[in-house]
Amino acid sequence: MTASAAAWNSATPGDELTRGERLMSIGEVLAHLRGEFPDVTISKLRFLETEGLVEPRRTPAGYRKYTWTDVARLRYVLTAQRDQYLPLRVIREHLATMREPLTEVSDVVPQEAPSEVRLTRDELLNKTGLTEKALAALEDHGLLKPRPGAGYDADALEVATAAARLAEFGVEPRHLRAYRASADRDIGLFSQLVTPLTRQPGPAGRARAADTVHELAALTQRVHAALVRAGLREILGK
Repeated sequence: MTASAAAWNSATPGDELTRGERLMSIGEVLAHLRGEFPDVTISKLRFLETEGLVEPRRTPAGYRKYTWTDVARLRYVLTAQRDQYLPLRVIREHLATMREPLTEVSDVVPQEAPSEVRLTRDELLNKTGLTEKALAALEDHGLLKPRPGAGYDADALEVATAAARLAEFGVEPRHLRAYRASADRDIGLFSQLVTPLTRQPGPAGRARAADTVHELAALTQRVHAALVRAGLREILGK
């Protein structure tokens, strides 16, 4: 079970409207989520509903009405996609195994959205502990670069943080060039799989494309890790 899954509290099903029994429109829910997930759209919320990840109530006129439990579920889903790259199928399984409902939005710890992360060069060095020489080497090998006029984003921070940790084991930026080549191959392959989804009518196609990218990335990471473990099994004595 993930760390987010452990956030489910001990409220009972009948307590889900304890905050004044207020129900929210889809627009209000979107406003609550946009601070952490600026790319979320109404179409994305509807898509998650069709995938069975949230079940808002319906008024007699057919309008969606959400509880705080629904908002917290949505935050759980969006956080799991963003931070752990989990596919919706796995997230749905996690939700199904949780015995208690989530009733407070704060039960899922908010994290800074990747698209909002913008660091200067000095900030990136301070956050990761990289030296200027090491950062320059990572850039020379094509492993990270600043976004034009916007500084370094969350992906650059992720690469720099991992590279700094790897350097403690003696792994240098030049040793990581193969990962750049591997990533480029994955980008080429995945783009062929995802592009047709973005051409589907309506915003749901783009949402499905984003979900597919998350799942493909997660699966390839699993394959890579398994192959490394298998290759080193003899050394590890397992």
